[in-house]
Amino acid sequence: MAKRSAPEVNAGSMADIAFLLLIFFLVTTTIETDSGISRKLPPWQPEDVEPPVIKQRNIFTVLVNSNNQLLVEDEDMELSELREAAVEFLDNGGGTGDEACSFCQGAKDPNSSVNPQKAIISLVNNRGTEYGTYIAVQNELVAAYNQLRDREAQRMYGMSFTQMEKNYNDPNYNGNKDALKEKIDVITDMIPQKLSEAEPTS
Repeated sequence: MAKRSAPEVNAGSMADIAFLLLIFFLVTTTIETDSGISRKLPPWQPEDVEPPVIKQRNIFTVLVNSNNQLLVEDEDMELSELREAAVEFLDNGGGTGDEACSFCQGAKDPNSSVNPQKAIISLVNNRGTEYGTYIAVQNELVAAYNQLRDREAQRMYGMSFTQMEKNYNDPNYNGNKDALKEKIDVITDMIPQKLSEAEPTS
């Protein structure tokens, strides 16, 4: 009796099925992206290097307690007033000689900051502070820096700092990105963002 040949499985369409499954996976899968608050960390320094001496007048202290209340420079303050107070501190221009600020338009209070390059905003949160309040305070302080940068960029280059950064990060921007980066660096050197966050209090 003759042997029967075993039937073969037609695998010709298996590649097509695998390709369709791959397309289905790519279309239906979401890839998580990390999100957070953008911060530029200070450069590393050896332990034997002494930190620079910072005058108290150049420190703007913001405390947020567990009840989400603000204490700014030892005075109660509403969140809606924080940005204006930070701008007044940064733009005070109370310095003289080498510490003088040529573009500051502030009150030149002798008890406030001498120059935006020397000014530091210190933010201290309580462990019970709500996350929403923490982010809102951060946004107001960063907005204070951006407000001053926008003013000076508009004065020097006829364009806001925010727009300059937007153009630089736009892949479809047709202008000279190298020249734009130089302008951005000039503004950030004039008004560096020095936002210091201390360890949360209990």
